[in-house]
Amino acid sequence: MTKRRDFLKYSALSASALYLNPSLLAAIESGDMLKRTIPSTGEELPAVGLGSSATFRSMARSSDASGLREVLSTLLANAGTVFDTAPGYGDSEEVAGQYIGELGLREKVFWATKMNVAGRGGGKANPERALAQIEDSFEYIGKTPIDCMYVHNLGDLETQLPIVQRLKEEGRIRYYGTTNTSERRADQLADIMRKEDLDFVGLDYAVDNRYVEEELLPLAQDRGIGVFVYLPFGRARLWGRVSGVDLPEWAAEMGASTWAQFFLKFVLAHPAVTVVTPATTSVEHMLDNLGAGVGPLPDEAMRKRMVDFVDALPS
Repeated sequence: MTKRRDFLKYSALSASALYLNPSLLAAIESGDMLKRTIPSTGEELPAVGLGSSATFRSMARSSDASGLREVLSTLLANAGTVFDTAPGYGDSEEVAGQYIGELGLREKVFWATKMNVAGRGGGKANPERALAQIEDSFEYIGKTPIDCMYVHNLGDLETQLPIVQRLKEEGRIRYYGTTNTSERRADQLADIMRKEDLDFVGLDYAVDNRYVEEELLPLAQDRGIGVFVYLPFGRARLWGRVSGVDLPEWAAEMGASTWAQFFLKFVLAHPAVTVVTPATTSVEHMLDNLGAGVGPLPDEAMRKRMVDFVDALPS
């Protein structure tokens, strides 16, 4: 298995050697990746992971999803461990579980998944359906305990949060929490963070989407709650804003050689952030994203400069 992992690792690095600078490749190869501590336990995680919505979700639904195997193996062979998915992301969870099992790397993955069977518009969740969905996740992922399970999008927390709390008590999951990627529901998330002893929250955060800095990130720090960041590229919004725009020369001061690293380093520079999980189906992009966890991060003055630069771009 070691030879197989090495082949995957060095093949990916070779294919991307012209895409990333040599010093960055060497740092990724050596495992010199930024790590963050989970507040509730002190366990360390690599700060850059992989999400499975968006393009990953689309490829998982296609007739040939084999490219996802390469992306997953690239993550795991190059200092990453965190993979974030959900039953709601189409076939992502099932396909990823199959490939990771084939690679023999189930125990290396820090697997975060979600559950939510609540109806749209705040409908009530059916506990039997919730439990069935959870059992499907255990089957697809193929290991117990699952590392983290969220209640997705604050779905009927009165019914569903006790279910994941019980799973933790039973030793079937290690961590639990809830997610939200809607600014209009930020107050609801803040309320739950104050009332419950959550291990994690998952939320949206980007250089041009900073509402979580006002209350949610400081609250996570105060309450000792880890933070998964979703949508660090604003879905595709930030790519549209920088289309045709050169990366500023001063980005090199924080070790950013690409726009992806620029965006991700901004997010990682906030001390409340535990892991950022951009989705991709590209080996090159996976390595590029991992590169954001290598080298310096922007200080407050640099972060302000980054914000000012992006805010001045056309929306």
